[in-house]
Amino acid sequence: MLKHLKLSNVGPSNEMTLELGARLNLLTGDNGLGKSFLLDIAWWAMTRKWPAEINPKLNSGRMALPHGTAEGRIAFSFEGKIRTESYESVFVPREQAWTGRAGRPSNPGLVIYAMADGSFALWDPARNYWRTREGMDVQDRVPAYVLDPQEVWDGLSAANGRPICDGLIRDWARWQLEDGPAFQMLSNLVRSLSPSGKEQLQIGSLTRISLDDVRDIPSIKMPYGQEVPILHASAGIRRIVALAYFIVWAWEEHRRAAEILREPMTDQLVFLIDEIEAHLHPTWQRSILPALLAVVSQLDPLLSVQMIVATHSPLVMASAEPLFSAESDAWLDLDFVANAGGEAQVQLTQRTFLRKGDATSWLTSDAFDMEVVARSI
Repeated sequence: MLKHLKLSNVGPSNEMTLELGARLNLLTGDNGLGKSFLLDIAWWAMTRKWPAEINPKLNSGRMALPHGTAEGRIAFSFEGKIRTESYESVFVPREQAWTGRAGRPSNPGLVIYAMADGSFALWDPARNYWRTREGMDVQDRVPAYVLDPQEVWDGLSAANGRPICDGLIRDWARWQLEDGPAFQMLSNLVRSLSPSGKEQLQIGSLTRISLDDVRDIPSIKMPYGQEVPILHASAGIRRIVALAYFIVWAWEEHRRAAEILREPMTDQLVFLIDEIEAHLHPTWQRSILPALLAVVSQLDPLLSVQMIVATHSPLVMASAEPLFSAESDAWLDLDFVANAGGEAQVQLTQRTFLRKGDATSWLTSDAFDMEVVARSI
């Protein structure tokens, strides 16, 4: 698990320190203050690769650079299986790279990153490892799997043409025809991530949507009784089924890789989610966070899960109230403050999580800084 991050002369602030909770971390702040940037840094700290470094088709997730001529430093620590390990990296201008300890990252668990635009990234200790040979990092495996939004649905291939991921449409159809553990897990996750108990999503029949597309297309059985092909579903439903699919795909492929290596499966998962409320109706925003915490526990009762979630939604913050524990969770808020010279600068504050009782009260909290809730007259 990621314990802390400390940034010097990199990102939106000259100095920034994050002390992370072991289970749930809520990251709030206005647009442009660095929430997505901090998730990219967290991913890089655990995998040593920037998302766009692995998949250049991404429009985000690029290498962080220091301010001007100032020396940039990133320090971080992991809670490993046996001990806590600390690292520090310095940006080397001539190499245009960050220094780092050679060898396999000490983080022993899966790392899943759900980006706001629908891209996904996965680091799997059973498949994305490397080792040190004569003082050099020799990549024995792909350093991570990073899929742009289209590749999540249609699949990803390696440079040699071999398939890495068949994509949501083909995998889902295959799992449904097999009707095995993967499909049962997918069905449970889709149902658990539904907007509410009254509007439960169910998997429908496989169908064809075009004479020129021979794929069997999964469908969703809507509360009003119709089965809608997922390619025709709303943006919110596509966001949720992609989340469910990627969790199942990551876990299933990790299980198979562990079997091949004759190693035990991981007992840790770090889940990074940017704009968890993206495309979701307010009702769904109110339920998505507790639902995700519940579904990842379905993978394995002994699995330790750390979530780092960026959100703009007061409904998401309100939904955390019954779940939030000061012992295992943290609320990290980005805001503008005036420095000694009166200039505005970005500051990260670890705030005390006080229960507000409803979403309206969250709008006027430190998370959103709205002094008056706007009402029509």
